[in-house]
Amino acid sequence: MDPGSVHIVESASSGRRTVPGAQAIARASALLRLVSASADGASLLQLAKDADLSRSTAHRLLTALRLEGLVDQDEATSRWMPGPELYLMGTAAAARYDITEISRDIVRSLAVKTEESAFLSTRRADETVCLIREEGPFPIRSFVLSEGVRFPLGVASAGIAILSFLPDHDMDAYLERHPELEERWGRAHAPGPLRKRLAETKERGYAINPGLILAGSWGLGAAVFDREGRAEWALSLTGAEFRFGPDRLPQLGRTLLAHAHQLSSRIAGARR
Repeated sequence: MDPGSVHIVESASSGRRTVPGAQAIARASALLRLVSASADGASLLQLAKDADLSRSTAHRLLTALRLEGLVDQDEATSRWMPGPELYLMGTAAAARYDITEISRDIVRSLAVKTEESAFLSTRRADETVCLIREEGPFPIRSFVLSEGVRFPLGVASAGIAILSFLPDHDMDAYLERHPELEERWGRAHAPGPLRKRLAETKERGYAINPGLILAGSWGLGAAVFDREGRAEWALSLTGAEFRFGPDRLPQLGRTLLAHAHQLSSRIAGARR
């Protein structure tokens, strides 16, 4: 047997096939995602809580990741932050996955034309991750979203937009995998209301989040598609509720959709 191969083991109790060591890798990966989403670093206690790990397990994994240069710890605050190796890996991966360079002017144009905060987010498995934030000139802003922040699909407007344009079987599978959405994010995220919001989004073309994450902070999101027509990114807007009234909402939606279409066309052309 090849010593360098990976052996698949079937659990007698569950019947599921697993890869030895997969649990440790999954836990370490969860910590890496949480650390990278914390702009000012994260405490050990918070990381352990968010990753559903004991404090000792989280500390052991973070120490191992620090030895590999994937995370770092601030000496003054003891908060954990992304490490230099993570940056180098990200730089190498950017050549294949990063679209920020061809997107930034479109996101900036969206912010200028709407006067609101504009964002580009990407789909990553069952989440969206914010890649770009551009501020509009209107002085009252929402700080629900910034670079590196993650939300489950179907929660923020970007994720609602992406989820609504997935094939029906993918949407159904996502909802089956995440029965916790209602408990964590409120009754508006129960399967019934969420499915209704997804259907309305697909018919309208863009998602509306009427303060479901933070009261008084509204969002709009529009899916951005790859060459095969898959919803892989989203442009979104956030701002104060009074800026998203019925007299202004349709125009914001049209402007958002126009920019999303422009970016979809640009991505298709750039990746030929």
